[in-house]
Amino acid sequence: MIQMNVFKFSLRCLAYGMLFIGLVSFQPDPTPKGRSAKPNILWIIAEDLSPFMGCYGDSINEGHTPVIDRLASEGVLFKRAYATAPVCSPSRSALITGIMQTTTGTHEHRSSRTYDGEIVPEALRIHLPQAVKTIPELMRQAGYFTFNDGKDDYNFHYDRNSLYTVGSKKNYVAGMNGWQGNWPETLSLTTREWNKRKSKDQPWFGQIQVMGGKGHGESVREGEKLKKDALKPPPYFPDIPSQRAAWTDHYNANRGTDADIEVILKELEKDGELENTIIFFFSDHGSNASLRHKQLCYEGGMLVPLIINGRHPAIQNGSVREDLVSLLDVSATTLALAGVSLPAYLDGQNLLDKNTAERKYIVGARDRCDYTIDRIRTVVSKNFRYIRNYFPERPRLQAGYRDNLPIVKDLKEARDKGRLTPYQEQHWFGPKEVEELYDLKKDPLQMNNLASIPRYQQLLEEHRKVLEDWIKKTDDKGQYPESKLQLKATYDLWKDRPIFKNAIVNPEYDEFKK
Repeated sequence: MIQMNVFKFSLRCLAYGMLFIGLVSFQPDPTPKGRSAKPNILWIIAEDLSPFMGCYGDSINEGHTPVIDRLASEGVLFKRAYATAPVCSPSRSALITGIMQTTTGTHEHRSSRTYDGEIVPEALRIHLPQAVKTIPELMRQAGYFTFNDGKDDYNFHYDRNSLYTVGSKKNYVAGMNGWQGNWPETLSLTTREWNKRKSKDQPWFGQIQVMGGKGHGESVREGEKLKKDALKPPPYFPDIPSQRAAWTDHYNANRGTDADIEVILKELEKDGELENTIIFFFSDHGSNASLRHKQLCYEGGMLVPLIINGRHPAIQNGSVREDLVSLLDVSATTLALAGVSLPAYLDGQNLLDKNTAERKYIVGARDRCDYTIDRIRTVVSKNFRYIRNYFPERPRLQAGYRDNLPIVKDLKEARDKGRLTPYQEQHWFGPKEVEELYDLKKDPLQMNNLASIPRYQQLLEEHRKVLEDWIKKTDDKGQYPESKLQLKATYDLWKDRPIFKNAIVNPEYDEFKK
């Protein structure tokens, strides 16, 4: 842990406080004269970010995320907000439609795709049901100017010009999806897309992406960056340099995200947009730096930061909510704030409606990630997380896109040299349990599986039934094999890359090798 004396801490707090002189304090004042009665709505979406922030009670980053902490102190902070998937494109596909990705068939990571710059052939296109409109389309119908300064990453076919008033900065070709790449080369924190609308009286809905966990702390303010080996990783990893670096990297990523958000807020203020804008800050899923977070269904992959800040009677300064929340609720709440009647097909709820019932359970899903085929479902309740592994024979450390990174190579080397604990070796390289059940209060790291203990059988059966009922009710598309056409397209995307050639890949691809 990093120690800090009281004097330095006081100076830091004073310095950060000065950053906010002149910024609007969000109080429920009347709408500014000459402006729309509807609020602007901004989604600040951090890539791959777990909530290692002061406002979330993190002792290491206390005092080091002042902008995010202020957003929380002048807004509503959600302690238990969950992504629908622990990987980008399924989560974003759900978010932008307001429907669970397993219902729309957009659950396989990077599906309905081909090479960048190529038109997706009709046979590979995944189409949303005709009645379903994306959130930005519904916002446009309500009179909003819309933009997305960052990636889309949606696993369905669409015309980007229908979603966003401001088109992609990449050359848009009719018949192609929009900007789908992994790295948001369109991103510029100072683009200020809201200025491209013809009238200041028109409300706007925007998405701005910050690099978050993929930023690796490049934006950290001077003197604030932790040394790369400063922090010891959790005990499900060996304490080796690459794991220390990855764990520390994510703390720095939180600090860098804070600096990025400061830039966005200053630009909003400069253009007179801040006071009439409601901000949602969240991430698409948990940490990219940790193998046990991204792509797996533990808290680390599913739990995300969520803060809502702005002028609205239901946004009470400093509110902290402990109820279970889904990112699908962000979709529904956005529409409600814009005065849009919520479509019946939405899976989310209006978080700012006092009559909204609290959830008892939230379901999450992981399916194919790039070329790595797996199927995992999870149910989280107030005190427990249940996980069902449908391919238990496939280890958690299957061949994947991170295989050439030190966090994977060094983990394998530690195993080969006998330096892993029995838990670490089994957890990463052994078969998965069919079912997992964890007490989140007593075992927040989720290392003690209770599924086989007799006194927890009633709880196990309760969560199992919730999942089984949900699969039937929603017709979870993950229960059906992915089409051979989509699998072949995935194989073709990866087959010539060295990382794929050298990997032991899933047998589903065997027929394409002939």
